[in-house]
Amino acid sequence: MSISNDATALLQSILADLRADSGSVHAIGADGALHLCCAIGIPQPVLDIVRIVPVGKGMAGLAAERKCAVNSCNIQHDATGDVRPGARATGLAGSVAVPVLAPDGRVLGVVGVATRAERTFTAEDERTIAARAQAFFA
Repeated sequence: MSISNDATALLQSILADLRADSGSVHAIGADGALHLCCAIGIPQPVLDIVRIVPVGKGMAGLAAERKCAVNSCNIQHDATGDVRPGARATGLAGSVAVPVLAPDGRVLGVVGVATRAERTFTAEDERTIAARAQAFFA
């Protein structure tokens, strides 16, 4: 099985368990940026933008930089500055980007999950996403 297939299986499982509509898995590359491993339910124009995400940019990049989840109950109306225009182009609402950390604190990747409806993902949701992703990044 390829890395992309493994990431897709992981993401499908997380989306089903959290009853979410869309998501992505990014891994830290040798260049220090986040590289898209897979995505489900994300429009092609947005995929083109998020194939490589610099740490610190967008929800995934901010989650990697901060080493904590970045959560928005409605990315269409978010005023925090954490949501980039590309995220709004998905038409989704509730969204969370969760960093996956190595035991030494290094960021291994980021898993993003989103819904069409407004939703604030809970701390338990964030822990579930991170724990499930640990196996993929191990």
